[in-house]
Amino acid sequence: MGKTYLLRALVEQCGGFYFGATEATEAESLRQFSAAVAEYTGSPVPFSFATWDDAVSYLFGAAGPGRRPPGGPHPDGPFLVVIDEFPYLVKVAPELPSLFQRAIDRYQGEESRLRLLLCGSAMSVMGGLLASSAPLRGRAQLELVVRPFGYRAAADFWGIAAAPALAARLHTVLGGTPAYRRQFLADDVPSDLGEFDEWICRTVLSPFSPLFREARYLLAEEADIRDPALYHSVLAAVAQGNTTRGGIASYIGRKSVDISHPLNVLEDSHLLAREADVFRAGRSQYRITEPLITFYEAVMRPAWARLEGGQAREVWAQSGERFTAQVAGPHFEALCREYVLGPGRSLLSTSLGEVGSGVVTDPKERRQIQVDVAVAEQGSGGNRPSVALLGEAKWGTVMGLPHLERLGRARELLAGRGMDVSHCGLACFSAAGFSDALRAAAARGEVLLIGLDELYGRAMPTGFPH
Repeated sequence: MGKTYLLRALVEQCGGFYFGATEATEAESLRQFSAAVAEYTGSPVPFSFATWDDAVSYLFGAAGPGRRPPGGPHPDGPFLVVIDEFPYLVKVAPELPSLFQRAIDRYQGEESRLRLLLCGSAMSVMGGLLASSAPLRGRAQLELVVRPFGYRAAADFWGIAAAPALAARLHTVLGGTPAYRRQFLADDVPSDLGEFDEWICRTVLSPFSPLFREARYLLAEEADIRDPALYHSVLAAVAQGNTTRGGIASYIGRKSVDISHPLNVLEDSHLLAREADVFRAGRSQYRITEPLITFYEAVMRPAWARLEGGQAREVWAQSGERFTAQVAGPHFEALCREYVLGPGRSLLSTSLGEVGSGVVTDPKERRQIQVDVAVAEQGSGGNRPSVALLGEAKWGTVMGLPHLERLGRARELLAGRGMDVSHCGLACFSAAGFSDALRAAAARGEVLLIGLDELYGRAMPTGFPH
């Protein structure tokens, strides 16, 4: 995501000490840290901290009252200390958080100029530093997760904002991770939609590309994942459309209670997200947050041996239906919800409520209506629960009146359950377009139509008045 890039830029701008940890033994890590401190201070004699306790005491002591730490543009200003890839150090020196806690508490009543910034890629480890009874809980002034670019910013970054169809497909595979363009692909960007198939075969699906095994590495870098096969099976279950706890357990042949731990670890690692059903209390579904992992589990993993054998074009040519159903479709639904949370907020006639998805049961027709994009607000006090928007999203289907009728039926059913739908609009999201009959309904203000041009800000949605 560019965390190290940001940290180095911060140190370059503000001055301070930067140390990037590596996978090493405790003794070697301490030697590397000592050498970095010696180089930073310009000491003619090499530093040699005997323990991490000595190293931490030195850092805090250098920024204590009456001391002038070296390196900053303002000698009397804050002393910035950045430790990158901190989980590597915690793995070999688990006492480090406690040592930092003791030093922070010692200087709490004094004027210390130290500003300590800990960074790491292992989300579960970094999140655990401030959780429950962890030593550093209550001692952090900032907890910042550096997230990938949103889909519009990603299109700008890749230089393809003028081609929404191409931008949407590329985001479906790679998401908004900035390093994938320059560090991984050396600015290899498809020139247009017609080149996308060739591009994906020579990059993501090529065993010679750094991206080929990246999905595996994303899972491997999480310290709490000790049985990769189990976790890949859980992710594969979700990618195959088994998004409930029971569905995941059934897919991998385990009991629901047996998968609680892997689900929790994947959530803590920000690789899975559990999203509540906005219409049914206590119901939820899981979604893979990293598009490349979804693509790997749905398209690459089932054909891994063939891809390693150089059959990228054959595999990709046979993956069209699976890509649409298991990768592009669910991802497009998530993009539409992101749109409503951001640029599409102005389309709602009421204040923004909870944005999500849900299922509305139709007992008369004995069916369930899946609502891909919903804006609902739970009732409180004397106010009834209300719904501001019901939407359906389709990646590869030209939407028509049956989709609008299904949404209208869902609105009727929610009204019958006592929800306020007086300001509830209906919306159709499609990457493939809309029928003439549906466009005529939009012209009458019955529905809002949002395609790729609208999602990427190249056109205004057609439908009910602004």
